[in-house]
Amino acid sequence: MPVTISATLFSSPLQLNRTINRSSPRVFPAQSSNLKSSFVLNVNSCNGLVKFSPRQSAVVASAVSGSPGKCSFSNNLFGIDSSLSGEDAASLLETVKVFDLNGNGIPISDLWKDRTAVVAFARHFGCVFCRKRADYLASKKDIMDASGVALVLIGPGSTDQAKAFSEQTKFKGEVYADPTHSSYEALRFVSGVTTTFTPKAGLKIIELYMEGYRQDWKLSFEQDTVARGGWQQGGIIVAGPGKSNILYIHKDKEAGDDPDIKDILKACCGS
Repeated sequence: MPVTISATLFSSPLQLNRTINRSSPRVFPAQSSNLKSSFVLNVNSCNGLVKFSPRQSAVVASAVSGSPGKCSFSNNLFGIDSSLSGEDAASLLETVKVFDLNGNGIPISDLWKDRTAVVAFARHFGCVFCRKRADYLASKKDIMDASGVALVLIGPGSTDQAKAFSEQTKFKGEVYADPTHSSYEALRFVSGVTTTFTPKAGLKIIELYMEGYRQDWKLSFEQDTVARGGWQQGGIIVAGPGKSNILYIHKDKEAGDDPDIKDILKACCGS
């Protein structure tokens, strides 16, 4: 049944009020005279799992739906319109090409045209968070394999950078390069200093270094990464089979913002 979830962000825990509504998916600022920030999110036709990740500084919605194009995601809390449905995403990705490790250009939608694929978008190929994400996803590759689901990682950079990442991480999935960042722009992934240097990201870096993960500073300072400031964030989608069949979209709101692996597996494998 359609619901409207009204949520207010406080310094204290999130408070939720629910009311029945049939309006279309939207996120918009709610007026308040004594609250630091607030938002209202309406969801009406997502026939699966909708997960909200509220923080004091931003809001991210990740969704799983059995019907492509039925869910849309918005974040206008700070005047940034990032509304994107599965149908919109598929349309925007139509002209995007990525490159395999041999330098062959491939329409990105071919990666899920004839199969279901979990596609992770790295911040950049030297990123320590992305190395953790690669392992995080690869740890469930046996479940994906049993369901005939491909595991793919795309990074903004050159084919040489993609090769170096693949060799260093021994990633079990497929690796592709997006030298023009066109897939990131099509999916409207966020970018900026304030999305990279956050308290949570800083703590996670310490944790990752204690676990043995390391940033590759050489790859991090490649010209195509530096030219864009290295502030790009990524995300994860689940798509296919079918070029326009986008089942799940998670957009990182900050560096190291990994979604719950259970949500990804539910989208790709039904488990």
